[in-house]
Amino acid sequence: MLKFGGIFDLPKILKTIATLQNKASDPNFWVDNQSAQKILKKISSCENELKMWSDLESYYNEVESYLELLLEGEAVEDDAVSSLNSFKILIKKIEIRKLLNGKDDNRSAILTIHPGAGGTESQDWTSMLYRLYIRWCERNNYKTKLLDFQDGDEAGIKDVSLEVNGEFAYGNLKAERGVHRLVRISPFDSNAKRHTSFASVFIFPLIDDDVEISFSDKDIRIDTYRASGAGGQHVNKTDSAVRITHLDTGIVVQCQNNRSQLKNKNTAIKMLKSRLYQEKMSERAASNKQLSGIKKDISWGSQIRSYVFHPYNMVKDHRTKYESTNIQSVMDGNIDSFIRAYLLSKLSS
Repeated sequence: MLKFGGIFDLPKILKTIATLQNKASDPNFWVDNQSAQKILKKISSCENELKMWSDLESYYNEVESYLELLLEGEAVEDDAVSSLNSFKILIKKIEIRKLLNGKDDNRSAILTIHPGAGGTESQDWTSMLYRLYIRWCERNNYKTKLLDFQDGDEAGIKDVSLEVNGEFAYGNLKAERGVHRLVRISPFDSNAKRHTSFASVFIFPLIDDDVEISFSDKDIRIDTYRASGAGGQHVNKTDSAVRITHLDTGIVVQCQNNRSQLKNKNTAIKMLKSRLYQEKMSERAASNKQLSGIKKDISWGSQIRSYVFHPYNMVKDHRTKYESTNIQSVMDGNIDSFIRAYLLSKLSS
């Protein structure tokens, strides 16, 4: 790994792994389960970083070998181009990774999508975005857990919340926070007219026990109701769904995806803590006059990105001006280029 020694500290990473593994071998390691989980998570993080640089080294050597073969007159053009493209893709992924150095960037995330005004049109657009982010998670090997899902009245989704687990999920997905606009010929309009739909995407860092966010029973109102939509035969039979309202801030979270009311309540509390943590961080940033861009991102009427299906094909991010005409690829979750452009714009701002 000497070729890339200038951009990462290999001895430091190896020393950190060795130190943490030594702690993990202690007979009393699991006495403090919370501490043990943190150490194991840190070991995994360091090993993943080590693998990232190792993969880069392997791709570099492969490209170098193909270049030597080409200079010798070997007919390996197709393989060489394929290898070079793979190398370029990995470089871009590493570039994104190096940009994710915010306080909470390494955390998992909670992703919530709400339809805007427009009934079925916006609810259908919400389901399209939901599929987009599921595909993006699959592409990036993130695990997802459905927290809340409410079917639309006729089609689409009224509301959906996902837990996205994996390193730097929040750091990546924070680029998606805001209003997303769709322009297309509506499949629900018998006159085949063009419609504009909106959906709002919210991203919150999933906090661990190392962050102290507390509230008492008097600070919240808990409502239970019968679940609807996806969830199997138990829906509409028991009051298993839970809605929690934080009285001071007005923040509302809900969960109905488990059969157990207790599990739904615990999940909703976890969601609320993440929302309150985000609120706390936002207030702190605002006091330092650092939140103006974020405030604009999440306000209605100031969409961050437009997806145009008609009269032409184009996806354009209004913050970075980055755009793509391969709309099908974007809708299949290929949004890393948009995330990269956003992170680079924040670096230069």
